[in-house]
Amino acid sequence: MSATFPFQLAPAPPPISPEYQLVIFADVGGLEDYYALFQHFGFGGTAASWAEHLETIVEEHCPALLDEMEFAESGTSFVAYASSPAIAEQFLACVLPYFGTLPALRKYLGLADPDDFFA
Repeated sequence: MSATFPFQLAPAPPPISPEYQLVIFADVGGLEDYYALFQHFGFGGTAASWAEHLETIVEEHCPALLDEMEFAESGTSFVAYASSPAIAEQFLACVLPYFGTLPALRKYLGLADPDDFFA
């Protein structure tokens, strides 16, 4: 698999539901430049904000993934559970063009309307 930054992948630990094999996560609390960019465009920048934005991107561009994933946040980390390695790869292919670099995130957030998001 190619680069996954700012996300990491790991086997889903028990007692996660058996339908999920992998956990995809990002330590949002440790990504200050990302947080500042979210704030600059009027978004929260928290793990809940990441979950909301990423789920929106998937819903818009790869909606079939929503049946194979669960989105959450845990403290200062964005967390998603994927049913298989192939689903995790499809998720990354879908969201990394928007979240993979600061310039890509700047472009995405610049086009998003803060009034359309809760977090």
